[in-house]
Amino acid sequence: MDDAGLSVPVAARGLTKTFGSFRAVDDVDFQVQPGEAFGFLGPNGAGKSSTMRMIGCVSPRTAGDLTVFGLDPTRDGSTIRARLGVVPQEDALDVELNVRENLYVYGRFFDLKRSEIRRRTEELLEFTQLTERADDRVEPLSGGMKRRLTIARALINQPDLVLLDEPTTGLDPQARHLVWDRLYRLKQQGATLILTTHYMDEAEQLCDRLVVMDNGRIVDDGSPRALIDRHCTKEVVELRLAATTDLERSAGHLRRDGLEVEVLPDRILIYADDGEAALSFADGVGLRPESALIRRSTLEDVFLALTGRTLVEAG
Repeated sequence: MDDAGLSVPVAARGLTKTFGSFRAVDDVDFQVQPGEAFGFLGPNGAGKSSTMRMIGCVSPRTAGDLTVFGLDPTRDGSTIRARLGVVPQEDALDVELNVRENLYVYGRFFDLKRSEIRRRTEELLEFTQLTERADDRVEPLSGGMKRRLTIARALINQPDLVLLDEPTTGLDPQARHLVWDRLYRLKQQGATLILTTHYMDEAEQLCDRLVVMDNGRIVDDGSPRALIDRHCTKEVVELRLAATTDLERSAGHLRRDGLEVEVLPDRILIYADDGEAALSFADGVGLRPESALIRRSTLEDVFLALTGRTLVEAG
């Protein structure tokens, strides 16, 4: 095991995972650097969770190369898992135990001294703002509290790498922001994070770099800002017109001036570096929207440009 391998928490080249004839992950390359928050962004069925399971040493790769801490997950799975913290999509907490006991019992799996587990437990309860609920049973806790407890449990072994699979799915906005804050603080402490998400704002908030996956392949990668600059104009104008309006005909008037326009079932989007100028032009060609919004381009615009707007039902 060389120093170069140790310096890169995760490296994949040609990584592939198949289930029968279905290629869930199709020949992907990526590297995760120490201390960064790295994201897998994509629709349902894109291959995000399959990739995470291979990194977590719970699903063998079909082909390609994958190293975690410079080690082979197939051969060195137990060694790798001892250095991982894993936050799965579904909370797998012991509802018969209280909050503190969930942390303590989980710590015993890592052969830690009882005194060390107790110390780490109290630190993590404070870190995740659960100290006041430490003696409460898990079952009646809110979804946000259960998610924070799952994150705390994943940190009990002081992992070198934390895997988070859809960390805030199903949470209300307040709970999501609290989880984001805890993860941001964790990153500030030097932790390396890998997360999957289909929330665009979450990826923008948390990720230093990310890859966009679709149909098992990586369609682009970079920082959120770089992806937005590469695939989008500076601003987007959203025009909502009366229900009786022929949107395609209206869009045609805009396209004749060279504007980049997208027609959706309920509105027209104009992609422009100067939203005010685009809106003025729309007014000049006779469009009278019921409402108009000028906003900055976001990662959601990138996501839809790269993966399309077709709803994917598969998990």
